[in-house]
Amino acid sequence: MEPARPTNRRRFASRIGLTRIGRKGRRSTSRMGSQRGPRTPRQKLFLGLKWGAIIGLALGAVGAGTLAMLFWIWGNDPLLPTIEKLSDYRPPQTSRVLAGDGKTVIGEIFQERRTVVKFSQMPKVLVQALISAEDADFFRHEGIDYLGMVRALLVDLREGHTVQGASTITQQVVKNLVLTPERALKRKVQEIILARRLEHSLSKNDILTLYANQINFGFARYGVQEASHYYFGKDVSQLNVGEAAVLAGLPQGPEILSPRKPENRERAKRRQIYVLQQMVANGYLAKDEAARWIAEPIRIVAEPRRTGGLAPEWVDVARQELVKRYGEEQVNKAGVDVQTSLDLKVQEAAREALRSGLRAYDKRQKYGVPVQHVKRERIDAELARMAQKLPRGGPVAGDEYRAIVTAVHDDSGQVDVDLGKWRASVALGGAADERFNPAGENGARKTPSERFGVGDVVRVMLPRGSSKGQKAETARKGETADKRMVELASGPEGAVVVIDPRSRRVLAVIGGYSYRQGDFNRATRAKRQAGSTFKPFVYAAAIDTGEMTPATLVNDAPEVYDLWKPENYEKGEFQGPVRLRHALARSINTVAIRVIHDIGPQRVVEMAHALGVESPLPAELSLALGSGVVTPIELTNAFASFAAGGKVAAPQALMRVGRDAVPAAQARQAIRPEVAYVILDMMRSVVTEGTAATVSGLKMDVAGKTGTSNDARDAWFVGMTSDLVVGVWVGFDDFRRELGRSEQGGHTAVPVFIDIMKKVGRRDSRFARPPGVVEARIDRASGLLAADNAPEGTFYTEVFLPGTVPTEVAAAPGEATADSYLSDAYDDVYGGDQKGGDGAGDKGKDKDNGKVKEKGEQGGGNEAEDEPGQ
Repeated sequence: MEPARPTNRRRFASRIGLTRIGRKGRRSTSRMGSQRGPRTPRQKLFLGLKWGAIIGLALGAVGAGTLAMLFWIWGNDPLLPTIEKLSDYRPPQTSRVLAGDGKTVIGEIFQERRTVVKFSQMPKVLVQALISAEDADFFRHEGIDYLGMVRALLVDLREGHTVQGASTITQQVVKNLVLTPERALKRKVQEIILARRLEHSLSKNDILTLYANQINFGFARYGVQEASHYYFGKDVSQLNVGEAAVLAGLPQGPEILSPRKPENRERAKRRQIYVLQQMVANGYLAKDEAARWIAEPIRIVAEPRRTGGLAPEWVDVARQELVKRYGEEQVNKAGVDVQTSLDLKVQEAAREALRSGLRAYDKRQKYGVPVQHVKRERIDAELARMAQKLPRGGPVAGDEYRAIVTAVHDDSGQVDVDLGKWRASVALGGAADERFNPAGENGARKTPSERFGVGDVVRVMLPRGSSKGQKAETARKGETADKRMVELASGPEGAVVVIDPRSRRVLAVIGGYSYRQGDFNRATRAKRQAGSTFKPFVYAAAIDTGEMTPATLVNDAPEVYDLWKPENYEKGEFQGPVRLRHALARSINTVAIRVIHDIGPQRVVEMAHALGVESPLPAELSLALGSGVVTPIELTNAFASFAAGGKVAAPQALMRVGRDAVPAAQARQAIRPEVAYVILDMMRSVVTEGTAATVSGLKMDVAGKTGTSNDARDAWFVGMTSDLVVGVWVGFDDFRRELGRSEQGGHTAVPVFIDIMKKVGRRDSRFARPPGVVEARIDRASGLLAADNAPEGTFYTEVFLPGTVPTEVAAAPGEATADSYLSDAYDDVYGGDQKGGDGAGDKGKDKDNGKVKEKGEQGGGNEAEDEPGQ
């Protein structure tokens, strides 16, 4: 009989190795337990490794699956950037603004200073250096270098700091051009995905070209071309091995590796050595060649001169053209060369002349220097008087006030002033103060105590836009808390334009005393009353009718026009009948008004517009005195039409943009050449015997016209030779302040013209006379043909349009005529000894001036010329 089978409970217990008790009470073990002994350490280690491998494989499988899933999800993300745009790489590039020679860089326009170069333009040694520094296996991997990542990690651990990057060049291109620089797993995965895609889309050379043009080399220089120019002063194609190794090492950390900083020189050298050694290891460079460059110090060129100060006005002109072509958003990315018409020699001469002229004005009118001095015992009384004139709420921003210096502090560079129980401080030494305190021959400037003393009276103003006196940043002991800051009142501003009348190329544009890029360019944008510089257009319209000539007599006498009574500069002084030439030379207002009244204002408006004035002009009698507003460049260009024989064309400031030549505006004949020459010849008399007589000292063939607007707010002179037309304007920006009674075109603007022409003018320049112009001897007093036996000095040679020469002959000396009786009667009425000619006795006496009717905000013209020779 078979023994009974163990119950299920017993079988389970035996399988799991539990002990059991025999029938006789003896302890026994299961079969399994009886076969296992204690495990050795070796067995335990093996078992741990086995289970570790199993767990590791399991975790690896899970990780790989998770990573694969992430790659699939993030690789199919609809927001994942594409790499298609990299095949049409158009990064922000630097636009260079060039002078007229097409070589000299005068400024740059950029968002990132970069100049893109092709792969073929980069030298082989630079390519090899970049690969050795950043990605030794670049030409072997497919975008991701897994072994390189491990190798870089080991090297970094050995060196103790980052030496090699873990990203390939392809990954860096993706990171810099497609993705954001954030550090996140998703971005890293997308970087790897896009790097693989990029490798299948572009060639290795194309990828390396993207990298070389995109990366930052420090000091806002992007790409190898800009870096090569900045550090070594040469085109990238000219780099040697040592220089290439320096540049290749910079992208790792431009701020700490740039050799431009003295504290970086040692680190830069170590980095260069590393790149050279890597080039040897990669088989690109022989050891002895590397040793030679390792022994050589790093030599960089001096930091390039900042070009923005050469001609900032022209950078703005170029920028405006780029905006027209590419739009505001793209103007800083265009990356084209813009060649201007600028002549650097003329520009420099014009800038220095304007600055000198404005400083001379400051000295005459006492800007930036003491106006007077008040003795200490009288200071309180003077302050009480000044307090009565000061507005109740304190000074008004932008208005001038007199102030007394109460203390001078050389240590802080300030002076304390009192405007009349209203104390303030003036900080000296800033950019604006340079005009009043220029550096001497040794480069030093005067200290505050060398310029001012207690009791000095100075012109000050509260800066525009400030509240009633900004508080001083530092308060000195004993001062009250209401100490405020004011500044020395600024003198007037100015503008200069120089144009070649034949080509209409603009050779110089000066927009102000210390113009900076982006400032208000007064030469091209300031609309100011032309004053008597407008009179040549009046006489041109009159000559063009054929009814008047330079010898035509017009009465200089008082007359009322619709309740308006024009006046000359010297009120109450009139010369009686004068020739038009003489009236223009001396800028006589009453004669210009009579002429425009006779021919009609509309005809003058049409003449000015035909010659190049673009601004709207009032068709009124006051236009003869310059009540219309114009910009310096359009007035100068209109005068150039006279010098160009009556041909008009738009001024040309740009010669080339990128590869496209900018065609000059087509010139057209605006007025007959004969008319242009006659007016030009009349304007010669302004220089030889009129309001700009000081110009005659140049010994050049010069024509021009001075001008001073209403209440002397604007001073002008536009002067011409056959090859240069120079327009000069001086005035305050605020339209309110006057230049001063003694400041007129001939005194304020003419000296600027003279200084310019001394440096750039040509003495052999001559105006060409067109064939149709005829000459005749004219009697000075009557404007008729001079008698054959007329005494020397009573006649002169005049120019005429064909068919307009007088036919009547003046009376012989001593011969009485009806005209002589009329002249005697006129003298009796207007004072007897009136001056009516060009004789020496009246030289310098017939200044002109005359307030005109105010018309809206335009006001009127007002000519106030200085005496010839002063």
